[in-house]
Amino acid sequence: MPLEHFKITGIAVSQIFLLAAMGFFLVKRKFLEGAGLDAVSNLVLDVTLPVLIFCQLIKDFSFQAYPDWWIFPLLSIGVTVIGLVVGFLLLPLIKGEQHKLQFLSLVGFQNSGYLPLALAAALLAQGELNAMFIYLFLFLCGFNLVMFSVGVYILNFHKERKFDWQNFLSMPVTVTLFSLLIIFFGLNKFVPDAVIKPLRMLGDSTLPLAMLVVGGNLAELNLKNINKRAISLLILAKMIILPAIGLGLIIVLGIPKLIGLLILIQLAMPSAVTLSVILRNYKKEDLLVSQGILLTHLASVITIPLFLILYFSRIMLK
Repeated sequence: MPLEHFKITGIAVSQIFLLAAMGFFLVKRKFLEGAGLDAVSNLVLDVTLPVLIFCQLIKDFSFQAYPDWWIFPLLSIGVTVIGLVVGFLLLPLIKGEQHKLQFLSLVGFQNSGYLPLALAAALLAQGELNAMFIYLFLFLCGFNLVMFSVGVYILNFHKERKFDWQNFLSMPVTVTLFSLLIIFFGLNKFVPDAVIKPLRMLGDSTLPLAMLVVGGNLAELNLKNINKRAISLLILAKMIILPAIGLGLIIVLGIPKLIGLLILIQLAMPSAVTLSVILRNYKKEDLLVSQGILLTHLASVITIPLFLILYFSRIMLK
């Protein structure tokens, strides 16, 4: 079982690295330059990601089928708050305002979709897997709202800039709220599959395009100048402290198996790939984010299996 966990995580993470490597190669070989990378970033945030959110909600969600749906968005907010609190406590050890903000976002926001889905599909039997997919889907509804409101605000914050509500109404947030409104009034029943299918194809391109941006951002960085202090603290906070907190809460509160696994997986995830896309979209200098995404994903090959082993060992001892 331990070797199987390492294998599952390694395969899922390696697929993400391969996509980032393609973006790195395209920029290094001048097939894709700064303006092109900006265009891809804008495409992800303003088109493909909102389309993906719309398709998932319209076709897979209803308030009647999931009367307790609100628990999972709240759970996603709780996971984010834990991450932001841990990141905030370590901020005095980070130098520079923008470094602090990027560090805080890296600790607070995780790769909440692709890796958890891949891990769940590999770890669980079909019955439990169907339930976990529903949990993850509902979790992502809340996470996307927080990520593209609070997350955008943190990365785009400047002391001299007044508060701007537009940071809380990015396209992904607007589309999420709009989709829920359509579902509430039952209008989603009138959206034909002939419309949904091509939109879903477009939405499915979100992860590959986002990883191209991450790889492209890395190609523009001088990785010889890695902020060793910040990255070390990030790996400590994100990959060790947060999953340890999650494991402790699960044990103390006696949380059921699947919900406990959801909490642990989310708190054990590396930093969110989309942070790099947000920075690019808002024309902010990437001081720490791409480094943090790359190195937390590398660290996750070791840390995620270790915490999964601890979790399943605890399950078998009950």
